[in-house]
Amino acid sequence: MRIYASMLVLILLVAAVACTGGTAKSPDTAATVSTNGGKIKLYSAAAKGYIMNDKVIKTSEEWRALLTAEQFNVTRKQGTEQAFTGETWNNKEAGIYQCVCCGNDLYRSEHKYDSGTGWPSFWQPIAPENIATRTDKSFFSTRTEVICSRCDAHLGHVFNDGPKPTGLRYCMNSAAMKFVKTP
Repeated sequence: MRIYASMLVLILLVAAVACTGGTAKSPDTAATVSTNGGKIKLYSAAAKGYIMNDKVIKTSEEWRALLTAEQFNVTRKQGTEQAFTGETWNNKEAGIYQCVCCGNDLYRSEHKYDSGTGWPSFWQPIAPENIATRTDKSFFSTRTEVICSRCDAHLGHVFNDGPKPTGLRYCMNSAAMKFVKTP
């Protein structure tokens, strides 16, 4: 019985990192993680250009009060939603994907593609400044984590197995994003 329980735990761990495809070289254009507050430069789809916006810093209690349990687990505890279950994994409508925590524009629908993983996948962000990357050494592997550059929310991971022209696959959690339709 212990062997079966151990195997079940191992299977659950593998499922939790199923959005892996190896490690990715951090995109040269990705922003670095900022630890200081203040104004940061971001691209705004609504403004059709760059704006200066405040860095969003909140306590865990404040985030917990604003987010659903799943959103909090994914964005603040670096969780992963189950594949093929997220609200936007199979969305094909035109629009902008924004950070569920702070509203930062992250991806355009025209950069989304079906990677077959069960998570929303994009070949580039809306602008390099709107995301940041950092090394993630969890689950016995090294991956490149993608976070929101405005509020540091965990979004997903980026891998080097995406389509042209970038060759990158930004494998995101639906729970970390909200979708805003565009006309």
